[in-house]
Amino acid sequence: MLDKYFDNKGWCSFAKKIESPNYNNRPSGVRGEISLLVIHCISLPEGSYDNDNVETFFLNQLDYTQDECFQSLRTLKVSSHFYIKRNGEIIQFVSTDKRAWHAGISAYKGRENCNDFSIGIELQGTDHSAFSEDQYNSLADLTNTLLLRYPKIKGNIQGHQDIAPERKKDPGKLFDWSHYLTMIQSN
Repeated sequence: MLDKYFDNKGWCSFAKKIESPNYNNRPSGVRGEISLLVIHCISLPEGSYDNDNVETFFLNQLDYTQDECFQSLRTLKVSSHFYIKRNGEIIQFVSTDKRAWHAGISAYKGRENCNDFSIGIELQGTDHSAFSEDQYNSLADLTNTLLLRYPKIKGNIQGHQDIAPERKKDPGKLFDWSHYLTMIQSN
C-alpha cells in the first residue's frame, strides 16, 4: 500500500516534485525512526501569496533585489519536505528519507536537532493569519499518508513554535489545531 503513495526514494506520488539542494542525509539508522511532524508557515514577502518566492527561496534562486525584506535571507539555506500553497497544492522539495533544513535549533521530548528525526511541512501563510480550507484538506491528506509510512509520528505533531519556542511563532495562534487533528483522526 505504501508504494501507492511513496516511491522507494521517499517521494510522494500526489505532490509536485521540485528538488531543493538544501538537505543532507539523516544520521544513520534514523529513517525508520522518523517520529515527529513539524508544521510551519512561510510567505515571501510576509502575507504575499501570488508569487513563487518560497519555491525559489528553497532552491537558492530567490531574487533578493525584489524586496528589501529579502536581504536578511541572503545567506540562509532553507528547505522543507513539503510546502502547501493557499489553493491546496502540495509541493515536495526533499525526499522524506533525507534531512530537510526546516527546524533549525530545536528540541522535542529531550531530543535536540529535530531535523534529524522529523518531517517538515510549510503552509503558505503567516503566523497571524488564518489558513485556507484547501490547505487543511491537503495537510490532512498528506498527514494521513505520512502516518501510514511513519507510524511513530502519531501523537507527535507539533508546530515550529513548540520545538523552538525562543525563536519561532509559526504556524501561529490562528492555525486551527482542533480542526486539523479531527481531520486526521477521522481517517
